[in-house]
Order: sequence, then C-alpha cells, then structure tokens
Amino acid sequence: MPANDNTLVMFETRMRQLLFRFQELKKENGELSALLRKNEQTVKDIQQKLEQKQYDYDSLKMAKMIEISDGNLVDAKERLSRLIRDVNKCIAILSDENE
Repeated sequence: MPANDNTLVMFETRMRQLLFRFQELKKENGELSALLRKNEQTVKDIQQKLEQKQYDYDSLKMAKMIEISDGNLVDAKERLSRLIRDVNKCIAILSDENE
C-alpha cells in the first residue's frame, strides 16, 4: 500500500501544480486580451484620424485647384471644367464596373 499512497501523493502534487499553472495562464490570457482590445481601439482611433486628415487634405487640395488666383476667372473656369470632366469620367467608369 505505501507504493499506492506515494503514487497518490505524487498525483495530487502534480494536479495542484497543473491547477496553479492553469490559473497563471488564465490570468496572463486575460491581461493579453485586455491589451489586445486596447491596441485595437488605438488602431481604430488612429485610422479615424488618418481618414479625417485625408479628407481635410483632399478638401484643401480641391480648394487650391479651384482657387482664383490673380483674378484670372477664365483659368479658374477651365480648371473647374476639367475637374467636372474628371468626375464625369470617374462616374462613367464606376457605372461600367457595376454593370
């Protein structure tokens, strides 16, 4: 019987070690999951800022393109006409792709 008692004690010890390791890993997993969620939120925030900056840049670029400089209204009208043609081409291309 002492061999069985020794085996039982060793089994209990191993089970306690496994349970302790499980609890450690569970805690570490929770911490890593929280860190991952935090990083994902940070990435979303940065992406939103990037999109806003891109929109601001595009708006500024458009404003500069149609800006009337030196009072030259004819050049401004030509630039605006070119922009309208480009937009119409883009719409036509998108329409063809959707069909």
